[in-house]
Amino acid sequence: MKAVITGATGAIGGALIRELLNRGDEILVLYREGSSRNGRILPHPNIKTAACSLDAYENFTWEGDSDYDVFYHLAWNGTTGPFRNDWHLQNRNVAWALDAVKLASRLGCRHFIGVGSQAEYGRVEGLLRPDTPVHPENGYGIAKLSAGWMTREYAHELGLAHNWVRVLSVYGPGDGSQSLVMSAIRSFREDGKASFTRGEQVWDYLNSADAARALRMIGACGKSSRLQDIDGKTYVLGSGRPARLRDYIEIIRQEAAPGAEALYGAVPYAKKQVMHLEADISDLKADFGWKPEIGFREGIRMILAEEQAGLDE
Repeated sequence: MKAVITGATGAIGGALIRELLNRGDEILVLYREGSSRNGRILPHPNIKTAACSLDAYENFTWEGDSDYDVFYHLAWNGTTGPFRNDWHLQNRNVAWALDAVKLASRLGCRHFIGVGSQAEYGRVEGLLRPDTPVHPENGYGIAKLSAGWMTREYAHELGLAHNWVRVLSVYGPGDGSQSLVMSAIRSFREDGKASFTRGEQVWDYLNSADAARALRMIGACGKSSRLQDIDGKTYVLGSGRPARLRDYIEIIRQEAAPGAEALYGAVPYAKKQVMHLEADISDLKADFGWKPEIGFREGIRMILAEEQAGLDE
């Protein structure tokens, strides 16, 4: 398989590259020039790279081969903090996603896979399914929902199959420094303590390697007759094994710094705090035989081992 990947320097993108390389696939990585994370794209004979930021997709030309199979669109600007409600930025993200579909067509792809978010649902107490009613409550969630719908219709206009994958809470090596997992590790180790809400939320964490395996399995249909069977489907990607946030935090503390203190209740809940995240992964199981393989404790140990390896170099 030959794949194009945007947003390749994040936790999911990096894991997807590793997953595809392990299968002998060829990859074209489109990256943002000047990003401090570009060093994570390691040289490999099966990887080609090109500087191409989101706003350059529309006019990007590739001098190399143009017979790729699948286009994975993970790149997105404004995923954290106040940027999630930067309405103009989020609107541009939707336009750039449409540009990505057109670029996928120009590169010869048959299959476009976009990565969405649990933010498309808003606050839901039950299982998150593809057909669960969506009520996004911030600009990021609204834009992701719009991008999913619009890229599907545009992809079909251009003759591409389309899938949208709504990702819940993914963690792993390469995760952003402000994520709960990475910030907790840092605070426990550096300060000997970390502040949290009461930790009553029930969340659904999935290791990035498991997420990448699911994305690879969806994309592999691009070279088979099965593509028409899954075309247009939305998948919800999580572990399907939710736990209290406090339980996740205790595992992080035990593995990163057992003597550190977790200060529960020191941080108030957000105004629109999501209290329940739980993925229904039955479609992924039925269509691909996929299920998560890496437990949360093992996943935290993987992050710590990679950090230690980096210190030892």
